[in-house]
Amino acid sequence: MIRHDIVYGRVLGAGLLADIASPDDGGPYPVILSVHGGRWIRATRNRDTSIDVNQWSALGFFAMDIAYRLVTCTPAPACYQDMQCAIRWVHAHADEYHLDTERIFLIGMSCGGHMAALAATLGDGRFTRTGGWEEHSNDFRAAISSAGAYDLIKLDWGAGWMPSGEDWHTAREYASPITHVSDATKPLLIVHSDTDRSVPIQQAQDMSDALRKVDAPFEFLQFTGRGHMSVTDEVVEASCRFIEKVCRGEALSRARVDVD
Repeated sequence: MIRHDIVYGRVLGAGLLADIASPDDGGPYPVILSVHGGRWIRATRNRDTSIDVNQWSALGFFAMDIAYRLVTCTPAPACYQDMQCAIRWVHAHADEYHLDTERIFLIGMSCGGHMAALAATLGDGRFTRTGGWEEHSNDFRAAISSAGAYDLIKLDWGAGWMPSGEDWHTAREYASPITHVSDATKPLLIVHSDTDRSVPIQQAQDMSDALRKVDAPFEFLQFTGRGHMSVTDEVVEASCRFIEKVCRGEALSRARVDVD
């Protein structure tokens, strides 16, 4: 069953919206929470930069596809704060929707991948909780980043991350997932193509190297010739395999796997 325009948070009187879908019966369900791409400046849910909630509900998940405040309206880190609010909403509504809060997974494409990876490495960090449900947990099991950005300093469109009243270089460094890599990083699946012209493959390679150095749990799938990869069926299949391994407690490869 799909429901549109669920209000998962409120900021200054404005509602933060999401689409949700879940299997018809059973539960508790694992959760997949999708964060769309668009360089934080454009796009929204229900596009090719986010998941198909019906597809994921058919796979047995409670699927949530969120919109968030774009930086053209409200400067960063509002978009990231909204994603964190959505995670807390899941915890707050676990009983109502029969959700398994031990199996919450984030998935994002491009800037959505950036934010999912930042959550895996940083969590709240120094960012204030906004939108509601502030007393609830924002914990999750693992994250999936397709064509994500990991070092905003080295990325041309990283200039879109411009918090008000902060030194931009310092702010972008702080918002870069690679800055916060540690052995406490949550399991992370990195999916990237060698022909990505929006986020160069070097970003993913550098991130995997940083994760490997601290023995953090991750897998890295480097695809050939896919360009700037959205959440394609290939990504969905790889994500499901990754989620199954995490749920079974299997060791992750911590190595690059090349996919033709």
